[in-house]
Amino acid sequence: MTTRRDRLRAATVKEISETARRILVEEGADAVTLRAIARAMGMTAPALYRYFGSHGELLRHLVGDIFTELTEDLRDAMHGVEGGDLSGKFLAVSRRFRLWAFAHPREYALLFGTPVRGTLYEEEDSDFAEECARKFGWTFMALFMELWRKRPFPVPSDDEIDPALYAQLVRYREEDLRVELPIGVIQQFLSCWIRLQGSVSLEVFGHLDFALDDAAPMFELMLSEIAGVLGLTYTPPKAEG
Repeated sequence: MTTRRDRLRAATVKEISETARRILVEEGADAVTLRAIARAMGMTAPALYRYFGSHGELLRHLVGDIFTELTEDLRDAMHGVEGGDLSGKFLAVSRRFRLWAFAHPREYALLFGTPVRGTLYEEEDSDFAEECARKFGWTFMALFMELWRKRPFPVPSDDEIDPALYAQLVRYREEDLRVELPIGVIQQFLSCWIRLQGSVSLEVFGHLDFALDDAAPMFELMLSEIAGVLGLTYTPPKAEG
């Protein structure tokens, strides 16, 4: 049973995270400092250390909260599609991912502009941000595994995969995913994810502006190509209005 003190602490942690996100959205990641958060909340910066041990820990908590929100949004999109329609699920989740990124560009930049492992995030065995990131990743991986089980698609055999890549894929499967899947399936999953997330990042960060005023048709072309690789049926998005 939680005590009143526990509830007050949880409410303050939530307020700190919400304040940090507001500063992120309004001013950018560099402005999310303990001093700025404390000032906005009417606290002193040292008082924040009763809730977070460091600036990095606070940022990891914020990253975890945002990953959780994104994961829930993607799952809502998936649940809006009829259970057996794997093609519809793939398209709905992929499109919602892009739409979320455009609706939250600074949050997206915090999640995907800097790797979860790196200078911003200290190495911890059970890091909140990394755990939330894994749950996000499994939103796509679980859909991919469901597709493989129900409608297997062509994948390369082990001897068709570059040995240097093969060794890395084995490590990824055994240490991170911990699933019983052929290495060719793991390669196909990563290949599709790189295309999807890379396409969204290039667009959100403005790196396609040199050629495209509206990259949506290019994104849809990419989705149609991935759908073809996975044996899914591509259908264009419904026209608005």
